[in-house]
Amino acid sequence: MNANRSAGAGFKRGLQRRCPNCGEGALFRGYLAVRPTCEACGHDNGAYRADDGPAYFTIVLVGHLVVAPLLCFPFIWQAPLAFVLPFTLSLVTATTLALLPVVKGAFIGVQWSARATTTQ
Repeated sequence: MNANRSAGAGFKRGLQRRCPNCGEGALFRGYLAVRPTCEACGHDNGAYRADDGPAYFTIVLVGHLVVAPLLCFPFIWQAPLAFVLPFTLSLVTATTLALLPVVKGAFIGVQWSARATTTQ
């Protein structure tokens, strides 16, 4: 077990979607399913609860990174709604799906550094 649990190390390993304890094994076995134990060090990654928190953080990030700049779009270029709506929905969906596993990994990494498990 890693005695030095810094929030920065856990956050960085989580962003890389790696085990927060060792940084070697994969944190997820699929898109968002957390591996119960690390394949490299045997750490219990299933003890960290990341229910709705990552989704809320992802919504805030997408809102600031995508939606806010898109609000300026009509002032720069007058495009028909038939083009803007599918473009906007595609961009928001793709950005959300790309960020969600990364944010969930970081969320679990921060929980690891705080020793916040469901077994406490």
